[in-house]
Amino acid sequence: MTMISLGGSIGTGLFLASGGAIHDAGPGGALLGYAIIGIMVYFLVTSLGEMATYMPVSGTFSTYATKFVDPSFGFALGWNYWYNWAITIAAELSAATLIIKFWLPNSPSFLWSALFLILMVGLNLLSVKGYGESEYWFAMIKIATVIIFIVIGLLMIVGIWSGEAVGFSHFTEGDAPISGGWLAVLGVCMAAGFSFQGTELVGIAAGESENPRKNVPRAIRTVFWRILLFYILAIFVVGMLIPYHTDTLASDSVAASPFTIVFEKAGLSFAASVMNAVILSSVLSAGNSGMYASTRMLWVLAKEGKAPKMFAKLNSRGIPVYSLLATAALGMLAFLASFFGDGQVYIWLLNASGMSGFIAWLGIAISHYRFRRAYVAQGRDLAELPYRSLWFPFGPILAGIMCTIVILGQSISAFSDGEVDWQFLFASYVGIPLFLALWLGHKWKFKTKALKLEECDLEPSEE
Repeated sequence: MTMISLGGSIGTGLFLASGGAIHDAGPGGALLGYAIIGIMVYFLVTSLGEMATYMPVSGTFSTYATKFVDPSFGFALGWNYWYNWAITIAAELSAATLIIKFWLPNSPSFLWSALFLILMVGLNLLSVKGYGESEYWFAMIKIATVIIFIVIGLLMIVGIWSGEAVGFSHFTEGDAPISGGWLAVLGVCMAAGFSFQGTELVGIAAGESENPRKNVPRAIRTVFWRILLFYILAIFVVGMLIPYHTDTLASDSVAASPFTIVFEKAGLSFAASVMNAVILSSVLSAGNSGMYASTRMLWVLAKEGKAPKMFAKLNSRGIPVYSLLATAALGMLAFLASFFGDGQVYIWLLNASGMSGFIAWLGIAISHYRFRRAYVAQGRDLAELPYRSLWFPFGPILAGIMCTIVILGQSISAFSDGEVDWQFLFASYVGIPLFLALWLGHKWKFKTKALKLEECDLEPSEE
């Protein structure tokens, strides 16, 4: 469970996007932005943990929202999250192909995409244990890389490795602490939010873990320290060793990854190939996790009557095969969309997917706030909760407000230079009308109403 949570939060956002954050906002601004979102994610994961240990269910978001907020809200949140990860699979297929071309530039893209899709489906077809084992090793590769990077980086900062001690010279030069102002910090917050998406997978896996009441809290208790170590400390090392105005930091090329640059400064000439392999494992891990999460979400939607019944069927190993195949098919279709025209449809899908991740987080905050209030309103003893998140109601309220700010702030760059980029504006917000259409459409058809606190179903699941 701990490795699944870790694997979900470490990926290309750290290995590639962190360089752009330092370039745009300076090392101080990047640290501040990631720290702010780190706090938000901590509250979100502890909120989810409280619900998941009390009521462990696969595909938790739609179930909790249905039971504690409004059946229509749960319906929309479930389909939103399924769509989010299914489209993300398509993005990971594209990214994996680009990474392979670092070594084999003339190889056919479609071949690699097909092979990686078959690998992801195969790992999810094996068993829940097969998924867990593969994520364990994917996460182990990333963790080892980050730890080695931090150790070598700290030794370089003090001059033990590679001679000259750079100290805080790059961190304090010019306007380095926050070079782009507060708007740049907000931009870093948005990038950091996308980087951290996936930490909620610990809640998705709770229903199929051996002992969720013991394993989920154990995984959640260390989330804050993992974020502190793997993101904050890694960004600190990059900011100390590479001047924030270095143009290559703004590139999304593997050769320009801040990790690659630091390893090369340390005299490790093979850094680019090694980091390429690590980033490839991160992409496959994200695709593997996306396949698992979206499959379980579609399965739960079918079980609750919110999707066709065929998607609720399990094979002899307990795998929802039809849900898995439908998810893989959507991911592949979205990927194929990039071959038509200029790929604009695909870009819109990806933007809608990114937005839907923040909508899912907002749904977690709302569901937890309602869960705790309903728990008290129905006369239950808080001491009986197997795991209780800290600082209620401050935690979910703060997380919800921060999610809303990031959602509304998606379009800041569309208003640059005094002109409005309407195409970018549409692409940034297309996820919101999709979610509202699902929510209000279901509410109109089934005439559902927001639940009163006394009506919330707090009976733990029998699963």
